[in-house]
Amino acid sequence: MPPIPGSGLAKGLAVTLRTMTKKTVTEQYPEHQPELPPRTRGVIGLFEENCTVCMLCARECPDWCIYIDSHKETVPPAAPGGRERSRNVLDRFAIDFALCMYCGICIEVCPFDALFWSPEFEYAETDIHELTHERDKLREWMWTVPAPPALDAGAEEPKELAAARKAAEKLAAAEAAEAAEAAEAAEAPETKGEES
Repeated sequence: MPPIPGSGLAKGLAVTLRTMTKKTVTEQYPEHQPELPPRTRGVIGLFEENCTVCMLCARECPDWCIYIDSHKETVPPAAPGGRERSRNVLDRFAIDFALCMYCGICIEVCPFDALFWSPEFEYAETDIHELTHERDKLREWMWTVPAPPALDAGAEEPKELAAARKAAEKLAAAEAAEAAEAAEAAEAPETKGEES
């Protein structure tokens, strides 16, 4: 059955009339804080310990508003006879929120979970140069990042947690075995002394 001519226009006008008749409510913003969803895109926080200076976030940013500086340091070998390694050390990490369009690409491409969304949105400045947040300021935003949502009841345990749990259980078993051996060794001389 073909649509009736003008039915789309009538549906659109019905939506407009329904919206026009509803009472509008003005939120008194400074006095009453808005109730935002928990995963709101407000400002970006930096977890500096996870940053490996891979530069993916800066390369993928469409606005080129992420500035990263680093230097290389030589790390001594982990085992004797090993070779020295070099690693990048973060000197500067800054985001210019005057340019940022809050697309979230930097957070999505970060392979080491160093960038997170914070729901904070009250960081307006009178000087546009103050909207460039250096790593100290970005680190402060990490305190406002909400915890990730809980896993579904039937979901598999994440691989990272499973590996960490297995390593902890293995370490606990090794420590328990060492303690048992030490207890046996301490009892053995006592029993020999009693026999003689």
